[in-house]
Amino acid sequence: MSTTCLEAPKNITAPEHQLGLKPSERLTQRASLNIIASLLDYFAKMAVGLFVTPILVAGLGRSLFGVWEILGRLVGYMSATDGRPTEALRLTIANQQAVQDSDSKRRYVASALGVWLLFLPVLVTAGIVVVWLSPAIGKVSPESYASVRLTAALLVVNFLLANLAALPESVLRGTNLGYKRMGLQAGLSIVGGILTVGAIRMGSGLIGVAGAQVILTCLTGILFWYVVKKYVPWFGIARPTRADVRSLLGLSIWNTAGSLIAKLQLASDVIILGIIASASMVTTYVLTGYAAQAVTGIITLVLGAVTPGLAGLIGRKEYDKTAALRNEMIAINWLLVTAIGSTILLWNRSFLFLWVGEQYYAGFWANLLIVLVMVQTTFIRSDAYLIDATLKLRDRVLVSALAALLSIGFSIILTPSLKIVGLCIGLLVGRLVQTISYPFMLNSCLGRAQRVRPKSMARSGLVMVLYFLGSAYLGQRLLAQSWTACIACVGGSLGIMTLIAPLAGLSTESRMLLSKRFRLILTSIA
Repeated sequence: MSTTCLEAPKNITAPEHQLGLKPSERLTQRASLNIIASLLDYFAKMAVGLFVTPILVAGLGRSLFGVWEILGRLVGYMSATDGRPTEALRLTIANQQAVQDSDSKRRYVASALGVWLLFLPVLVTAGIVVVWLSPAIGKVSPESYASVRLTAALLVVNFLLANLAALPESVLRGTNLGYKRMGLQAGLSIVGGILTVGAIRMGSGLIGVAGAQVILTCLTGILFWYVVKKYVPWFGIARPTRADVRSLLGLSIWNTAGSLIAKLQLASDVIILGIIASASMVTTYVLTGYAAQAVTGIITLVLGAVTPGLAGLIGRKEYDKTAALRNEMIAINWLLVTAIGSTILLWNRSFLFLWVGEQYYAGFWANLLIVLVMVQTTFIRSDAYLIDATLKLRDRVLVSALAALLSIGFSIILTPSLKIVGLCIGLLVGRLVQTISYPFMLNSCLGRAQRVRPKSMARSGLVMVLYFLGSAYLGQRLLAQSWTACIACVGGSLGIMTLIAPLAGLSTESRMLLSKRFRLILTSIA
């Protein structure tokens, strides 16, 4: 695997005053390259996952694979105790891209490292608790306690190392240079897959798989440090002032609270299902939702690639441009979730039949509700990213806390009787608070009044619902018998949906904006 990143086009690296490009075109160029880099990395990760997951399921067994998923979510909860310094660093660097003071940016890097050290005792304590409780939460037999705890301990160590490895990556993304790591993360995903398969083939079970993650994280940190040193001239550490540390610490605390709430919302599903039902049902839920989760990850990566450029606009207080770009993001999100969600509903049963076996398909209603959760998550994250870019996190975190409490409460009530269906309904209902509040909150941050267009919203919503219901109905009756047929059907369905969905669900103005934006992206890449 080569560690050399692809070079950016010359018109990106040349001085901006020589380019003859409008600011919006420069923003689109970098956003396009960031999106390409993110998608390349993510598709590599998904390809590796498609290959590795059946091997994991076969090697660990249905029950232990569910335990592996539960352990991953449990350790993920530790992000609520790490202070989130790397995320605060990314937001700060992105918001202050126009600032030319390199020394102040190096002080922010040092402040992020200081915040991580400050929270380290809390992290270690939380890790000990996770390790001790992991066998009980995973519902494993007493003879498996030692191996499960050792696996959890390795995952905790991996989590601690991943925080340090994320520091240089945060700087790269915050400076809107995420495309500079193009190909590197994809290669690391392949290496991670090889290590995981090797651990399974050696018969080392959960412990070996966790050890493979630790090796991969160490390699990732070393290579990203090299890339950032090469492409960000100011990158380094300078002695921070108390004001620097206090500023980043305040942002980190709200970020930490937001992260805890996000984990409670997005990772509690597996924990609740594992405790109330069984690890085997967790496996069915995770595999049925694999495609929807993958799509959510792709869209999240695209949003993350675009956000640094928008954060720069917000930092310069160019709110009208930010609002206009946000409207385009809403239209793009709607198109993506409608076309991809319909395709998942049509062919997810066939995909599981060919991939791991139809016995892991959770059924019509679970499949439909999982896709609706994907849609809701996409729109919530879209607005959340922009609210975070304003560095005004308090109100968003408070609303998220209420949504988390409602989601968990409804899920606990409905899961015992309705299982996966009840879990999904609980998530959807509880998170309506965010769905409704975030658009108003974002417009307030941008100094604009929320302009609701009931007719346009009703049209888009109705078209999406009709597409989903029709696709879910047909998906129960269609079954591809080979990978060739499945891939052809998925590609054809996605292409048709992408072409016809905007005609039915978007206004003429929105369609024109999308067409113009896609032409600009293609021009900037060419």
